Amino acid sequence: MHGLINRAIQSFVCATYGHPCWLRVTEAAGVGFTEFEAMLVYESDTTFRILDALCADLNRPKAEFLEDLGTYLVSHPTMEDLRRLLRFGGVTYVEFLHSLDDLADRVRLAVSDLDLPALELTESAPSEYKLECFPGLPGYSSVMTGVLRAMADDYGALVMLSNDDGEGDLEVISITLVESAFAAGRRFELGARKL
Repeated sequence: MHGLINRAIQSFVCATYGHPCWLRVTEAAGVGFTEFEAMLVYESDTTFRILDALCADLNRPKAEFLEDLGTYLVSHPTMEDLRRLLRFGGVTYVEFLHSLDDLADRVRLAVSDLDLPALELTESAPSEYKLECFPGLPGYSSVMTGVLRAMADDYGALVMLSNDDGEGDLEVISITLVESAFAAGRRFELGARKL
């Protein structure tokens, strides 16, 4: 598992539940260290043991925890770079949804050895979409549900999301766009610079 994924989990836990929680979890998981390096690659089992220990420590279902992680990845101030990468997908939430087919390729442009599962969006009816999350990263659809929810807020759109079972290992997120301009979205400028 890529270190960026593990580091994102670590950052989310420390920012949300505190560093003592993270230390408890790494000890309970028996990984032998407390800090992930963003550019290293770790055994997938290490990540899964951390997630299992986290969910046990927090007494939360894994899907719920991963959805909150997805929301954190887009909405937390320290994750502004990821938000910007996603906002390049379009001016509206619908354009953003259609850009998700290319998300794995855009991520690979930024980090060449980070392979995310493919996503495929289909429009099943006006304002109703299905986002297929292909196998390769267990829990990815839960993380993407959190990302989609946070990005809807970012664009000012009102959406309803639900996770459905697809065929085999395929996971599907159902998206209903209730209103595309429900509220004022967060400000975004293409040429913005960090201060």
